[in-house]
Amino acid sequence: MTTPGRWSRELLGHRLVQPDTRSCGAAALVIAQAVLDDSYAELLVTGTHPRTGWGLIGEGPVDRFRAETLAMHDRITGFVDLIGRLQLPWPRLLGTPPWAVAHQLTATTGTPYRIRLAVGDRSRLPDSVLLALADGHPVALYVGDRWLPRHVLMAIGSTERGDLLVFDPALGRTVSLTRASLESAELPGRWPRPWFVVLPH
Repeated sequence: MTTPGRWSRELLGHRLVQPDTRSCGAAALVIAQAVLDDSYAELLVTGTHPRTGWGLIGEGPVDRFRAETLAMHDRITGFVDLIGRLQLPWPRLLGTPPWAVAHQLTATTGTPYRIRLAVGDRSRLPDSVLLALADGHPVALYVGDRWLPRHVLMAIGSTERGDLLVFDPALGRTVSLTRASLESAELPGRWPRPWFVVLPH
């Protein structure tokens, strides 16, 4: 399992709320990249990348996170993904489509990601997510109401008893989800129903 490094832990100590109502997917992807790459997390915390010297403008980690989330949203909804492949552009007003999340996670990790429907029989859903996390791969969860997916969470770890540690961009922090809540589609909060997961092949 990927263990957050020093800078990732420091970053996650801040309240990192998505900058607008449409950027939950982008915010979740920024956190996934920070957990996978501690140098990127250091860039967000300090404003300077330790190896390249590249800088981000902002008053502090929260401002830089907000700016990077908006930049991420521009990138993942454009014509070209992170590694230069053409992708279907998407209106930012409609949030972040799951295929854009899959493309970004594939490019970030080097492992192909796919979209899996999470409706119907959810009994194996927690094990699929936990297996990916055990291999060091974050997993995106699209959640919503009974009609539509409305929000994106990012699973970044697990507890000893098998609960998921999930970054929720609406809250700006990591929360715990139980196996039972995933299987029963009774997640805590405003959006109780899982719709899609974006996870490695």
